[in-house]
Amino acid sequence: MSEECTHNCESCSADCSSRSGGGIEKAMPHYMSSIKKVIGIVSGKGGVGKSLVTSLMAVSTRHKGFKTAVLDADITGPSIPRIFGINETPMTTEDSIFPCESMAGTKVMSINLLMENANEPVVWRGPVIAGAVTQFWTDVAWGEVDYMYVDMPPGTGDVPLTVFQSLPVDGIIVVTTPQDMVKMIVNKAVRMAEMMNIPILGIVENMSYIKCPDCGKEIKLFGESHVEEIAAEHNLEVLARLPIAPEVAELCDKGEIEEIPAGLLPDADIVLKKL
Repeated sequence: MSEECTHNCESCSADCSSRSGGGIEKAMPHYMSSIKKVIGIVSGKGGVGKSLVTSLMAVSTRHKGFKTAVLDADITGPSIPRIFGINETPMTTEDSIFPCESMAGTKVMSINLLMENANEPVVWRGPVIAGAVTQFWTDVAWGEVDYMYVDMPPGTGDVPLTVFQSLPVDGIIVVTTPQDMVKMIVNKAVRMAEMMNIPILGIVENMSYIKCPDCGKEIKLFGESHVEEIAAEHNLEVLARLPIAPEVAELCDKGEIEEIPAGLLPDADIVLKKL
């Protein structure tokens, strides 16, 4: 794929990966969207912190001076708007939905932004959920975006399949935790990515440790990490090992994730250099 690719195949004659996805033609982005790179954040199970990693990567990338966006594909568990402190309803026209923006300028689209009551559950069947995710790509006028991060729901069901087949995903980041089931989590995500011919950028281990506030010792609440061994099995790089940090949780609850100190952010350069 060209470095200058905007994922608008109508104006391009190149024969690249954006035109294929298991034999399925990619969905066309909104005519007012110019998105250079799309990165999926995935895991083989829930509860590992994909939304947090998605948000931290977007913030870290923004710190590098790039225009960033988050497409919240976790329709039944959308937490991205709250993390970024976004409460308003997106502006709409007859043929366009405009994403909301955080205080620092990160563009966000989530189902919670379109609901009258954000506390109401989304009780939809799989195909309807998958269709909503596709519309976030086709009907939202994202404007100029250098890096879009897609927060996936857990597992390998309808929505991840829809994203991989319909959106021109340039690569994925696999999120895991230091538990015994880490191998299963990574294997499922890696296998699906391989089946869909999506490059794997690396692994992020979340909840890796907690640092004692008195002595600074790293306490491994979930036991010893095996992420390096498992990454080596798949010839992947461990991109970051993120701690359990009470200050991060507090800022997320307050909708102030963009105030997180740089020292607690994953280094976006490690990911961006792979694209």
